[in-house]
Formats: sequence, C-alpha cells, structure tokens
Amino acid sequence: MVSDYRYKPQVYFAATFIVTYAFWFAGAYLSFQDDKNGLYLLFMLLGLVVPFLISHFMIFTSKNSNLKREFINRLINLRLIKPRMLPLFFLIMPITVIISILLSLPFGGSISQFQLANGFSFSTGSVPVLIFLMLTACFEELGWRGYAFDSLQSRYTYFMASVIFSILWSLWHFPLIFVNNFYQYEIYHENIWYAVNFFVGIIPMGVFVSWICIKNGKSIPTAILFHFIINICQEALNMTQTTKCIETLVITVIIAIIIVLDKEMFFSKVSPIPETQNLAPGTQKPVSEAH
Repeated sequence: MVSDYRYKPQVYFAATFIVTYAFWFAGAYLSFQDDKNGLYLLFMLLGLVVPFLISHFMIFTSKNSNLKREFINRLINLRLIKPRMLPLFFLIMPITVIISILLSLPFGGSISQFQLANGFSFSTGSVPVLIFLMLTACFEELGWRGYAFDSLQSRYTYFMASVIFSILWSLWHFPLIFVNNFYQYEIYHENIWYAVNFFVGIIPMGVFVSWICIKNGKSIPTAILFHFIINICQEALNMTQTTKCIETLVITVIIAIIIVLDKEMFFSKVSPIPETQNLAPGTQKPVSEAH
C-alpha cells in the first residue's frame, strides 16, 4: 500500500462489476445460442480480464510514481517470497482436500473420492479447462492484488479488508451460474445448495489467499500460483459436492485459527512490508523520495 496515494475502492469495484457483468451476462445469453456457440467464450474471457484492465488503468494513469513502482516490484520481485512459507504454500490445500474427504466418510462419502478425476467437472468450449483455470488465476490476481485489495486496506484493518474483499469477490462470480456448461451453472442445476456453498466458500478462501499474499510481501506471483493450486485441488480428485461443503467448513476453521495466531497482523492497518524493503533491481526509490 502506498501512503501518498488516495485509493478509490468505490470507483474500482463499481467499474469492475458493471463491465464484468455486462460481458458475462452477454456471454451467458450466447452460450445457449447453438449458432453462436464459440462467440460466448470471447465474452467470458473479456469479463475475466476486466479486474486486470481496470487495475492497470487506475495504477498507470494515477500520476503517482510510488504506486507504479510498488506494483512493478510486487509483480517481478521474487525475493518477496518467503522460503519458510513454501511448505504451507504447496501443502495446505491438498491436506485440506484430504481432511475433507476423510470427514465425509462417516456421512456416506465414498473412499473412491481419493481417486484421480477422469476429467474436469465442467466445460469451457474450445478453450482447454486447464488453460482457463490458469488464465483465471493470472488475470484475477493481477487485478485483485494489483489495486483492489490495497484500496480496501488503505481504509480498513487487514481483517476487515480481507472479509469485504472476499464478499465482493464472491459476488463478482454471480453471472457464472447462468453460463451454459460452466461449473457454477452445473452445480446450481444439480442442487441450489451446492451453488450456495460455492459462493459462501469463496469468502474464507479469499481471506486465505489474502493472508498468503501478505505473508509473502504482497507478491502477485505468489497470489497467482496459490490461486491456481486452489483451482487444481478442486478438480484433481473425485471429490463430491457434499465433500466440498465440508471443505468450506474445514477452510473456515483453518482461517479462524490463523486469525487467532496472527491477530496482530489481521487487526493492524500498518503494512508488515515497508515500501522500501526488498525492492527489485531498477525499482528503488530515489533518495529524495525515501521517507
């Protein structure tokens, strides 16, 4: 977060929601038109990149050199990533999935959930699902971590910023339940409570991604990779939707424990990473700007 810049969260989120919803509702309509079956994906991809485009527009038209410099540093400086966080980074989601499956067994869950899935649980037309999942992680986090989260954190504690962001992030996905063959559409028509769980589950997951990002110097590549790991973990095994409901509870408990153990950070508005710390080569502040 840059202290000498006035963030505009209302402008950012209003623009992001309006433009994204326009593209995605248009894509949802086209997804049911057989003669235009390939065109809807263009609208879905355009909506996906909206947070990224608006974030970059607000950063690079801000006339604030510190804001631009910090964004570039967080994007390219791999020294922000903390090696001690790597085991947690790579293992926490697979472990969460395994625990959720184990907890589902006494309630009738099948042991076959530990088997690798034969394919993905949804379709994205001519775009391979794996590529779509990677694009989702990249463009979302380039926007959310590029500007959105900092704009909230400039006004609230980390806890409140994380919760507000996660609720908005959940609502941002709403049009996807109307897109033919998309994951959200499939689970909504299977059972409305599965769709409710999807949107509720995004909230603790959003807090989780925010915490991982913050603990790694707000590194954007860290957020992108962790987001991708989350996506893959949801698709890798034959996990049922009932087990995913259990997973939401497991993640919520984990986040509650993390908040208790790291309450000083969560309830502080002071960035744990000084703006001048660990700057990538070529992004150092001029001496006259250091303060």
